[in-house]
Amino acid sequence: MPRGLTRTGGHALFPPENPALFPSKPSIDMTIHRYRTHTCGALTAGDAGNNVRLSGWVHRVRDHGGLLFIDLRDHYGITQCVIDPDSAAFPLAEKVRSEWVLRIDGEVKLRDAAAVNPNIPTGTIEIFIREIEVLSAAKELPLPVFGDQDYPEDIRLRYRFLDLRREKLHANIVKRTKIISAMRAGMGGAGFTEFSTPILTASSPEGARDFLVPSRIHPGKFFALPQAPQQYKQLLMVAGFDRYFQVAPCFRDEDPRADRLPGEFYQLDLEMSFVTQEDVWNTVEPVMTAVFEQFSDGKRVTKGWPRIPYDTAIRKYGSDKPDLRNPIEIQGVTEHFAGSGFKVFANQIEADPKVEVWAIPAKNKAGAEPIGRAFCDRMNAWAQGEGQPGLGYIFFKDGTGSGPIAKNIGEERTAALKAQLGLDDGDAVFFVAGRPEKFYKFAGEARTKVGTDLGVVDTEQFALCWIVDFPFYEWSEEEKRIDFAHNPFSMPQGGLEGLNSADPLSLKAYQYDAVCNGFEIASGSIRNQEPETMVKAFELTGKSREEVEEQFGGLYRAFQYGAPPHGGAAFGIDRIVMLLCGVQNLREITAFPMNQQAEDLLMGAPSPADNKQLRELSIRLNVQS
Repeated sequence: MPRGLTRTGGHALFPPENPALFPSKPSIDMTIHRYRTHTCGALTAGDAGNNVRLSGWVHRVRDHGGLLFIDLRDHYGITQCVIDPDSAAFPLAEKVRSEWVLRIDGEVKLRDAAAVNPNIPTGTIEIFIREIEVLSAAKELPLPVFGDQDYPEDIRLRYRFLDLRREKLHANIVKRTKIISAMRAGMGGAGFTEFSTPILTASSPEGARDFLVPSRIHPGKFFALPQAPQQYKQLLMVAGFDRYFQVAPCFRDEDPRADRLPGEFYQLDLEMSFVTQEDVWNTVEPVMTAVFEQFSDGKRVTKGWPRIPYDTAIRKYGSDKPDLRNPIEIQGVTEHFAGSGFKVFANQIEADPKVEVWAIPAKNKAGAEPIGRAFCDRMNAWAQGEGQPGLGYIFFKDGTGSGPIAKNIGEERTAALKAQLGLDDGDAVFFVAGRPEKFYKFAGEARTKVGTDLGVVDTEQFALCWIVDFPFYEWSEEEKRIDFAHNPFSMPQGGLEGLNSADPLSLKAYQYDAVCNGFEIASGSIRNQEPETMVKAFELTGKSREEVEEQFGGLYRAFQYGAPPHGGAAFGIDRIVMLLCGVQNLREITAFPMNQQAEDLLMGAPSPADNKQLRELSIRLNVQS
């Protein structure tokens, strides 16, 4: 038995060296459970009159004119407990502070009607305390648990075990586990079998930087943590398993951002054999729709996800992950400016046939204050803050267009623009011009800004869609070569013949993303399972056959022994949970995240290795300060 503890009935009680803190040792009724008969979320009006035992954390203590109220909290809820000065346990109750862990014995009583709290399941009752036992005292808290107020992130992460006690974060973590359980159930119901794949694997150039793990047994060689189970799940299809899924940890040494965790994240990974991309969509879409409906808290969920070609998404929304809650659609209006009096655009169009002008119509809400010059000037200032020269505009009032552009192009062209875009008095339109590949992202950001500022984004829904027909290749300006635009293991549309005959930058892929409310939540494709097609696809990016065989030897060998057509997708679990919890940062739905500098402040990782560890791994450091 640890020094300084006494036992009663086989249970450790109090440190006797601190009698002031614990003036008396309670007598423990060993005929009931040592710690609790009920949880702190279980008691209702039907329990009135019963003697009960609860254990949990002190959520807060309130002094109401002699009566002390102690809100006791555990994983399941909160119960209000009350004690008066006549109770033998009152001297101890006065010493109790927030986040102490207590055992409380007492009688369940109904609250007065005026004191009922309808916001919690236990709001109709309270416990009249007969006995208190301090199970664990708490030091002064470095951050408050009660109230969920904002607090510096470094403190929250360093004391994450306290942060996780806060109501909202605790609820988010519980909701996360339920969402993952629902995903597993849905995949099982759709005929999928859950498999596990290795964590220690070979390094693979899949678009992000690998985390490397040195091998002690093989000096100078390294394992890699998987960026995704991509190759293994394809190998399972080649091995003859038909429908695979996995809640898979993935590791990428990437810079963190709000919607991307540094280091580690989780995917719902799936793969199917003998399928077209339509089969993948039709199979997984109902599963994910059901998950969203179950946890949407009453918000509408898209049924029958639209399938939007990549090129269309770029032109209509300025993004390959459009927020379809925003009704604004970008339109091409180049013809209205060609040869016009607005020389800023007209001269660009004349000088370069690839120049286009796109319009972002600002259709105002019914009954809202008309859009005027002030709103347009704010948008122009915002654009300049984004590094743009400005944002041209026309706003409409009294049946005509106003602003410098309207003045320069004339009434006829202004009226034609108004008619094409379906605008009325009180509305406006903003313009961007140039080569679309240079400005489409800004146009998409302007669309988002206009929709948000006008309040036309429907926030009471989860708007889901598929983006399809992605480009197979893209031009890397940095490396001055063709590179894969998406997943390198995808099948190009047209197969080997397309790779041999078409302009590589014109090729589309059997590749698709799932998008929700402006976030990519999944990516997938029909895979390239033909060895020669695989080699040719990589050769066009500058890799030789020998490099392909060396870097992807497992897949390359497997494809030569009878590989079924197969395809799948990977859904980002963390991002889906973030959306369903209504938060903007992945650290609010992850139990033990790193900070923005990719550090685990709670456990002190990463940390230096000692010399013995380095010698065993045959590693010598050369760190430049």
